[in-house]
Amino acid sequence: MNKKNIVYLFPGQGAQYSGMALDLLSANAVKSLFDTASEIFGKDVNELLQSEVEILKRTDVSQPTITLANLAAAAFLGEQGYSPAACAGFSLGEYAALVCSGIIDATGCFRLVKARGEAMQKTADRLREESSQHSSGGDASAAPGMAAVVGLAPAQVEELIAQWSAAGLKDLYAANINSPKQVAVSGTAAALAEAETRFKEAGAKRVIRLQVAGPFHCPLMADSAQAFAPALEAVTFRDPVIPIYSNVTGKLISSGEEAKKLALLQITSPVRWVEEEAAIAQAGVEAGFEVGPGKVLQGLWRDSGSEIPVFAAGTAEDILKIGSNS
Repeated sequence: MNKKNIVYLFPGQGAQYSGMALDLLSANAVKSLFDTASEIFGKDVNELLQSEVEILKRTDVSQPTITLANLAAAAFLGEQGYSPAACAGFSLGEYAALVCSGIIDATGCFRLVKARGEAMQKTADRLREESSQHSSGGDASAAPGMAAVVGLAPAQVEELIAQWSAAGLKDLYAANINSPKQVAVSGTAAALAEAETRFKEAGAKRVIRLQVAGPFHCPLMADSAQAFAPALEAVTFRDPVIPIYSNVTGKLISSGEEAKKLALLQITSPVRWVEEEAAIAQAGVEAGFEVGPGKVLQGLWRDSGSEIPVFAAGTAEDILKIGSNS
């Protein structure tokens, strides 16, 4: 395998697990990242990464820790001689990709994901509290959130939502265009409950409520974008030196100025991952690496139908295994 003709794919929230990235600390570049992250987060990240799963699920914890794990895996890969020809990140993973592409540095990235995580957690907490107050018996489970619609094409899901919205169904949005046969939708509890019935009537195989903190990548998160904007303005964005693909457009990001605008839009816009995968598949790379915890992006890539292989590259064992097999 050509160590420079690969694409790095960085995972987002949901990939976290207790102890992630700690096995990568043998690399000097990773130790430096941990020191920088500890200073910016105001906590010992070695301890933070070993938090219980329930704590790691909080978006104000998962965003900083997953980003650190993603960047640590990239740094470990760098010490093994790998250098990507392009990069992309799923949702939160786009911040590690911004570092990989040279648009922002690690320090700026850690400041941004800390602020982003806090802003999104605050909005999620407010939405949950409001839903609990308005539901019978104060049911906290009746909160806005997300659901995966399995078995319908993305275009069909988006068309159905448009039809239902025009007919009066409010606060339901296509949030993550994950694969040709899976879309995650965001909405209020009432909208998601109604949508589950309607999607199944339209032919969906399953509609699965996701264990996430809030209704991400939709207009319900507008407060988060407003709160995050000052932090975003304080960080310098440069033009990319390595090609990077955008969640918002599904296309290449042309400049640092565009990247900064898209970073704000990303909070309330759907993740067009299927379009990103299609663009990446046309770029001529030999292979892809899922650079960070989990294997979700490998599964989504297989669903895309591309013959380009994508390998796990989130642990030292994964990365060394790639090297021994190439």
